[in-house]
Parts: sequence; structure tokens; C-alpha cells
Amino acid sequence: MSGPESAPAVSDGTARKRGRPRRTDSDAAGTRDRILVAAREEFSERGYEKTSVRGIAKAAGVDSALVHHYFGTKEQMFAASIEVAFAPALNASDTVAEGSLDGVGERLTRFIFGIWENPTTRTPLLAIVRSAVNNETAAAVFRRLVASQLLRRIAAQVDAPDAELRAELAAAQLIGTAMLRYVIKVEPLASADPEQIIARVAPVVQGHLTGA
Repeated sequence: MSGPESAPAVSDGTARKRGRPRRTDSDAAGTRDRILVAAREEFSERGYEKTSVRGIAKAAGVDSALVHHYFGTKEQMFAASIEVAFAPALNASDTVAEGSLDGVGERLTRFIFGIWENPTTRTPLLAIVRSAVNNETAAAVFRRLVASQLLRRIAAQVDAPDAELRAELAAAQLIGTAMLRYVIKVEPLASADPEQIIARVAPVVQGHLTGA
């Protein structure tokens, strides 16, 4: 009499979809974070146009379908990457709220340039700005995020009828200066001491936000 044989596997009738293995909540969160990190690195190295969902999936070690499952389109993936990388700058509205409005120009300017001077946060910001300059889709995502998450939050702290315009002009001063210093690298601005830049830019930002 032959020995006992292993029972054949019984299917529950549920086909597991390719690229979407059954996962626990912690596994799913870890996978999503891994995809997000890979996407940020891909966009940083290649820019928006040369980055593909397939490339992001390969870098994250997952199937492309899983990237679409968590983030949707490439544009949505880029938006998610921007939001994570741009998160420190989005907290600028909290900086505006701290202390009196008399010193808001210096606080905001120092905060923003502190982000740009930090190599860890500067690298993804450079990728974001470069992508926005070279690609209209990336630019639209960038504009939407900056307008909804940063400018309107800053404008809400400014007591003036043209608060949104004031916030946009202040942001233009800061972003324009950052572009010339960190992206285009115009001299002597690119090599100037950050404190010297803050001393000159902060009063202009203050004037945009609270000036007559």
C-alpha cells in the first residue's frame, strides 16, 4: 500500500491579478513608499519626459500594474513625488503664522533658502523645477500644487484685499532668485553668501506681503 500523498492544492476560485499580490496593510504601505522613492529618484535623474512608469516599476522592483494601482498615471505619479519632495516648502505658511507680520519677509525668505541650501532637499527640488521648465504637463502639476498648497495658505495669513496677488509676487521673488542661483547658476549670485542674499531679498518679500 503506497504512502499518503500530499493533497492537491484547492483553488478558491479567486485568480490573483498580476502585479497585485495579496498583501497586508503594512506590506502595501511599504510597497507604496518604495515606489514613491523610486519615482522621486527617476524624476530627479531623468526629468519628467524621460521617466516612464515601467522604469519606476523596475527601480522599485515591482510590476508596472502595481505602480498604476497605487498612483494612477505618470502625471499623478509626478504629482505625488512633488508633494513629498516639496513638503518642507509647503510648511512655509506655518512660518508666516509664527510671530508678527512685521518680520514675515525675513522668516519666509530664510525658511525657503534654508531648504534650497540643504543638499538633501535641494536635489529633488532641482528635478521638480527642471521638469516644470521643460515640460508643460510637469509645469501644470507644479503650478497646481504651488497655487493650492503654498500660495493660498500664505495668502490666508495676509490681511489685505489683494492677498493672493501679494503672495504670488513674494513667491515669484523667491522662486526667481532660487532659479538664478541654483538652476541657472548666474554669478555672482550663485556663489554669494546665503546671508547676503537673505538680507537683500527679505525686505522685497516683506514689501510684497505687507507693504502699502
